Amino acid sequence: MKKIFLLDLDTFFISVERIADHSLIGKPVIVGGDPKAGRGVVAACSYEARKYGLHSAMSIKNAFRLCPHGIYLHGNFDEYLRYSNLVKRYLSGLAPVIEQASIDEFYMDFTGTEHIYGSTLFLANNIKKEIHKKFKLPCSIGISSNKTTAKILCDLSKPNGLIYVPGSSVKKFLSPLQVSRIPGVGKKTLVKLNSLGIHKIEDINKLPLEFFTAAFGKSGLDIWHKANGEGTEYLTVEREQKGMSKEVTFSKDVLSNKTIEDVLFKNTAKLCHKLREDNITAGTITLKLRYSDFKTLTRSKTISEPTNQDYKVYESVLNLFRIAHTRRIAVRLVGIRLSNFKHFTDQSALFDNRGESMKRLYNAVDKIRTKYEYKTIRFGR
Repeated sequence: MKKIFLLDLDTFFISVERIADHSLIGKPVIVGGDPKAGRGVVAACSYEARKYGLHSAMSIKNAFRLCPHGIYLHGNFDEYLRYSNLVKRYLSGLAPVIEQASIDEFYMDFTGTEHIYGSTLFLANNIKKEIHKKFKLPCSIGISSNKTTAKILCDLSKPNGLIYVPGSSVKKFLSPLQVSRIPGVGKKTLVKLNSLGIHKIEDINKLPLEFFTAAFGKSGLDIWHKANGEGTEYLTVEREQKGMSKEVTFSKDVLSNKTIEDVLFKNTAKLCHKLREDNITAGTITLKLRYSDFKTLTRSKTISEPTNQDYKVYESVLNLFRIAHTRRIAVRLVGIRLSNFKHFTDQSALFDNRGESMKRLYNAVDKIRTKYEYKTIRFGR
C-alpha cells in the first residue's frame, strides 16, 4: 500500500517573518498589498488575523476594514524562497521521491521505507521535529495512500498537526466530513451539491457514479472518485530546469545607467547564488530591456566556459547592457535570464589561481547567506 505524505509549512510567510522579528509572535500579521493605498490582496495572514474573518486572496482593503489594528507587511519573497529551498533540500535527503506542489507544500512517497525509518508515525513526527529544530518552522502532515486524501488529511491537521489514515480506512474516515473538504469543490459546486441534499461525503458514497457524471459532467466524475478515497498515487518528479531569471520593473522609469547597472549587479548575484545552491553552471546569459514606450529587446551571449561566479556572469551582463542600450529613453524593466545549464565540475584551480580564491570566497559567503539571509553580506560592484 502506498505511503504518500503531504507536508505543509503552516502560515509559511508569517512564520518566516516571525523568525526575523519575534515581536510578531501572537499578533495578527498580514502579508500582502499596501492597506493605505488600498491596492493588492492578502498573500498570507496569521491565525490571529483569521479570527477577524481574513483569508488569503482577500482584497487588502477589506482586510484592513475587518482588522485595522493588524500588522501589515509587504513581505520578502526572496527570504520565503530561501527557506522553502532549505526545507526542500532537507526533505530531498529523506524521501525517495518528492514533488513540490507550491512554495510551502511538499508531497513525498515513503512507500516501502519502514525498514529504513521505522513506523510511518515515527518518521512523520521526526520530520516535524527536525524542521522545527533546523528552521524554526511549524508544519502539518497528512499521510494516506494517495495525494488527494493526503491533502484532505493535511488540511484537517492544521495547525501544526499530523494525521495518518491507511488506505484501507480512508473511505470510512472521510464519510462524516463535509463535502467542502474535497479538493476542487468550490462555492458554486457546493451550492449545487447542497441543493441536491448532499452535505457530507457519505452522501456522495451512497449515490451511483452515473448520477454524478449526469449532474456535474467531468467534474462530477472527479468528485465521486475523491469522495470514495481514490486519487493519484504517483508523484510528478520535477523536469530538468531549462532556465532561471530575475526581472525588476521600476516604480518610476529610470534614465540613470548607474541605477540600472546596480540592479543588474544585485540580480546577477542572486541568480549565481541559486546556481551554486543547485550545483550547476550557466553557459548562456540573456539581458532583457523594456523602455518607457514598452519597446522590448533581448540580447544573449553564450560563453565558452559555463560558470556560476558572480563577477564572470556580471561581466557578460554589463557588456550586453552597454552594447544594447543605445536609446535615450527611460528604462521601465530590466531582466537577466541564465540557461544552458551544466552540472558543476570546477577545474579553475588548474589554470587560474584567482578561480580557486573566488571559489573559496563564494563558498564562505554562501554559507553565511544560507544560515542567516541573503542581504547579510553583499559584494561591492
